This record gives sequence, structure tokens and C-alpha cells, in this order.
Amino acid sequence: MWQRMNEFVFGARPKAHLPERVRRSIDDQQITSEILIGWVQLTIVVFWLMIYTLAPKTSAGTEFKPVPWVLGAYLLFTVVRLAVVHRWRPPDWILMITVVIDIALLMGLIWSFHRQYEQPAAFYLKAPTLLYVFIFIGLRALRFDPKYVITAGLAAAGGWLFLLWYALFGEQRILNLTTHDYVEYMTSNRVLIGAEVDKILSILLVTLVLAVALIRAQRTLVREVADSTAAQDLSRFVAPEVASRVTSADREMQPGDGEVKEASVLFTDIEAFSTMSEQLSPKDLMGLLNAYFAAVSEVIDRYGGVITQYQGDAMLVTFNTTKTDPDHAANAVRTAVGIQRVLAERRFEPGFRLRARCGLNTGQIVSGAVGTRERLLFTVHGDEVNIAARLEQLNKEYGTYILATEQTMAAAGEAFPFQKVGEVTVRGRVTPTQVYAIRDIPEGDALPEPTTPETAKPVTP
Repeated sequence: MWQRMNEFVFGARPKAHLPERVRRSIDDQQITSEILIGWVQLTIVVFWLMIYTLAPKTSAGTEFKPVPWVLGAYLLFTVVRLAVVHRWRPPDWILMITVVIDIALLMGLIWSFHRQYEQPAAFYLKAPTLLYVFIFIGLRALRFDPKYVITAGLAAAGGWLFLLWYALFGEQRILNLTTHDYVEYMTSNRVLIGAEVDKILSILLVTLVLAVALIRAQRTLVREVADSTAAQDLSRFVAPEVASRVTSADREMQPGDGEVKEASVLFTDIEAFSTMSEQLSPKDLMGLLNAYFAAVSEVIDRYGGVITQYQGDAMLVTFNTTKTDPDHAANAVRTAVGIQRVLAERRFEPGFRLRARCGLNTGQIVSGAVGTRERLLFTVHGDEVNIAARLEQLNKEYGTYILATEQTMAAAGEAFPFQKVGEVTVRGRVTPTQVYAIRDIPEGDALPEPTTPETAKPVTP
């Protein structure tokens, strides 16, 4: 029952644990908020000083004038604290003390009014400066930490209770000061106990409401930050385009959600990778793979491809699936050619030269989520994907590194130097698939752009 009541009032407790790096980020934001609070308070005290300096002095004959001294002390304290927070990250207990000092200086300013104007102590109980107490309590909400609001509220309530006690017992007896007549209270220096109790209750209730609101907001913040951090970390394990599609969906993605559209698929893996794996330690092998993936990923990103899946040293790259690309076939070819260029130009630690075989196909492809409600995989599947995987393996038989289907060749345009190398009947299909290769990689920085039928050259058979 108490747990349900707690969650009803303060919101559900966050279940996730925030990583240390996220906690540090929140702490940095809290210090920024403390600096903001300091500047706001400095503005307030400067405003007070300006008003006091410019306003006519109604107590010109008073010898003792504590108001400017209290304002000066408050200004000095605010400046010093602001400088400290800028240069140092003070612990919570020091900041809590400064909150109490804030309220104490404000109460001291209010107390000084009766001495400034040579009136009974009850005179200051009607000072409108009390309203700044609520501003100071509200400012503490910028820290997004309820303990500072509670500290400010309790200090303010205690401070006003002390001022009330001082007004009643500090200079005169209570029988001479209290009244039950509201008009008399408003037009004299008499004290209406109920009015002062209302002020203290108002301070405490405002503090309570702000504290509850901050606790609810804090719990919501922790939950959202934990979810956002987890999503951001997990998004590194899938393509950014897939992560964006999942997070921006109007409803939760379900198994089987997907679409069928014409797209291009590139399947690629490293030649003789098993042999290299035998020669390298697991650590060196992982370093080589990471360097290879980084180099190849730059080419894939350059031409709008999306790495849909890693399978050991192999990659499944799609075009026009999660990201719209009307020139998907040509970009798939450019990516395959670009991979060959990058691998030909560099060595990978510890001194290996790598070659990668690529299989390309274009057709109607299903892209979407497969799996269960608890665990999903966003991928592409269908017969056209299987053909691309089969072509990648056929490079061994033809001594090539890029093989593509007739559909890819036709959709990419005739500017690429395709050569027909034969036909292959893919397992499960009756109709043979025409297979084309790119043997001579185009030189230069720019890959050939697709041409129009009027300017295209005949394909070499």
C-alpha cells in the first residue's frame, strides 16, 4: 500500500541504473544550474541596491541604517559564492549551508527595517520583502534536486518563526502586541497570529509542492535518460537508419512489420579470411577486423548504403531499404568498386593486404522486423538476397571480386565496365541467372555516373 502511495505521489521509481558517465553529465548540468541561480540572485541584490539608492529616504533622521550594510553583505556573499562555483565544484553540504545563509541574509534584511525606521519589531512582519522568500525557494528548483528546495523552505519557515518570536518577546510582551482585529492588524503594529501562521504555512506548502514536483520530475528524468542512453548505446549495434526508423515509428514495431520494395543488395566478405585467422592471435584478429570494417564503412556511407548485418567477416549492405535512394543500383556498384580501391591502397596491421569479394543483386526485397516480441532483428530477406550471397561465393570460381546480376547491371546504367561471365542456377530456382563481372576497376577519384540510353555505350559481352 505504501509503495503504491509513494508511486502515486512521487511517480514510479526508476529501475535502470544510470551509467557513471551519465551521472557526471547530470552533475555538470547541476553546477551550471547553480551558476545560473547565482547570477539571478546577483541581479536581485543589485536591483535592491539600485532601488535603495534611487528611492527617497523616509528615515533621513535615523542614525543607524543597517539596510545598506545588509545589502552590501549579501552582495559580497553572492559574488564570492558565484566565483567559487565557477572555479570549484563545492560538495553538497557546502551548497546547503549557502542556501541557509541566503535565507538568513534575507531575514536579516527584513529584521533591519524596524531599526532603520525606528519602529517596533512587529513593523517588519508586514514588509513585502517576504515575497522574495518564494523567489529564493523557487530558484532552488533550477537545481533539479529537491533537497535544496526543502532546505530553503525550512530555513525560511524557521527564519520567519524566529522573527515572529522576536517581535512578540524580543522587545514587548505578547499581551500588548497581539490582536484578533484584522483592521487593527493592518493599520497598526499589532500582530495577528493567524496571519503569521498563514505565511509560515504558505512557505511550507510551496516548498512541499515544489519538492514533490521535483521528485516526480527527477524520477522521470532518470527513467528517460536511462532509456535514452540505452537506446543510444544499443543503436551502435544496428545501422543508424534502422535505429531512427524504430525510434520514430508511431507505434511499437512488431514481428513481421516491413515493406516490399525494389532495392539493391551487396554481400561482401574477406578473401582467405580463415587462413589469416589461423595466423593471428584473437586480439590481432579483432584489431584487423575493426580496421577493415572502418575502412569499408566509409565507402558504404559515402554511397548511401546501410550495413544491415554483420556475419563474421561478411557484411550485408542494402540500398533503398531504410533510406530512400532512387539510384540504388548504381550506388551499390560504386560501393563494390570503392571497396576494391580502398583495399588495394592500404595495408592492415600486422601488414596484411586484404581483398574482398562482392555479390550484387537488384529486385523486390522485403525489409522489416523478424523474431519475437521480446527480441527482434531488422533485416532484409527474400530470394533476391540469397542470390547476392550466392554471387559473392561464385567469385571464387570465376576468379573475380565483383559479380552482379543482369537486373543490377540494367538498373545501374551502362557506364560501368560489366562483362558477362556466364549463367548460374541458384539453388531453389529454375530460371538461370545471368552473371556479370567488373574485372577492370575504373581509375580516378570519381566513379562513372549512370548515363542515359542515348549516350550509353554497348555492353561488352
